[in-house]
Amino acid sequence: MKLLKRIILPTLITVAGVHAHAQSVQQERVTETFNELDIFSSEEYQVVDIKKQVAKTVAGQIQMLSPQLQTMMSAQRLAVPLEASLMSGRAAEQVNVASSYTRMLKGLNVSNNAIYQLRLADSAMLERWGKGEQPLIAFAPKGDDASWFYIEAYDQDGNIQLLDAHTMPSQPVLIVEVDTRKSAREGFAIMRNIFAQGRQPSANQAIESSVNETEVLSTSNLQRIRLNDDKEPWILGNAEVYAVVTGVSPTRDEPILDIVDMPYLDSDGRDYTPNQTLIHWNRYRWQAADVLLMEQDDNTNYQTLATTFLDIVTQAMRAIPDPNVQGYAIIPQLTNQLIKAMPAHWFSNDDDYVDVFYTLFEGQNYTNYMGASGNAKVTIKPLDINPR
Repeated sequence: MKLLKRIILPTLITVAGVHAHAQSVQQERVTETFNELDIFSSEEYQVVDIKKQVAKTVAGQIQMLSPQLQTMMSAQRLAVPLEASLMSGRAAEQVNVASSYTRMLKGLNVSNNAIYQLRLADSAMLERWGKGEQPLIAFAPKGDDASWFYIEAYDQDGNIQLLDAHTMPSQPVLIVEVDTRKSAREGFAIMRNIFAQGRQPSANQAIESSVNETEVLSTSNLQRIRLNDDKEPWILGNAEVYAVVTGVSPTRDEPILDIVDMPYLDSDGRDYTPNQTLIHWNRYRWQAADVLLMEQDDNTNYQTLATTFLDIVTQAMRAIPDPNVQGYAIIPQLTNQLIKAMPAHWFSNDDDYVDVFYTLFEGQNYTNYMGASGNAKVTIKPLDINPR
């Protein structure tokens, strides 16, 4: 055992030292590449500052980039990955550093795999761009989007032009932004993993084995959903909406959280018919659960978001002396704790609350059912899935 300790301890110290050195090198690389970046500011502010500096760099090369971007874009494809191969000189290195550092800020796996994209604000701009009018390069500003009055955009000479935040410009505008579909796909996997780790091992096993392979699986199926038009600034583009299903473990006095991705739900004011499984009822006690709808934006740190969600509902659960006395009435209490926490933490163009559906029951039909805030309307029907 002593020999093992003599071997392991130096190894652990060496690994920790290597990791600390790698972080130091990464930080030095970032500060050299983005000399105006305040690495001690909040994560969401750093993401905005990176977008601003990348936008200025892209604007400086837009005359060279335009022909290639025009061949890549169309009315059906308004966004393309912002990869280092598009850029020349030090700009290519800046794009790589931007992706790897932003991945770290968002709690994603760190790599040079492009996390940013260039998106044309509107397909109507293609014609003017094709006739030689060079686009401005814009980025979404800091803070709550409800307080935005103008958008900053760089022209090819590096000058800032101010655009009305709520009126789509006629001049072509390319937007530097995080590819929210890509980041959501990776981020939701991380969130699910954190939620699973937060459960007691025996509870995990019980949930997984509670439905015998020969038994029917009881679910609720989302057949139709519609979001009200929330009149967001044009620069934000399509929504990226997801659901957080909250409830209580069937075997332990602990909360259960599930993430349901809704990649199809990208526009307000229209009906979608996804035929999507929303709730797996074997995971929840009392045949009851809440569904919280959220919209994710550029600045989300998925690890922080998942950990915060889990901490809030766990603390709320512990504050309830005997959950079985109140029964399913405690589930909205857990959900409300999440909603109460949001204004302080996430209402700055991070993940925004959309709506909540309290106390949905197993086996019930909900037709054109409005959420508590009146922002979403759903049709949900029970669906039994037969075993193989």
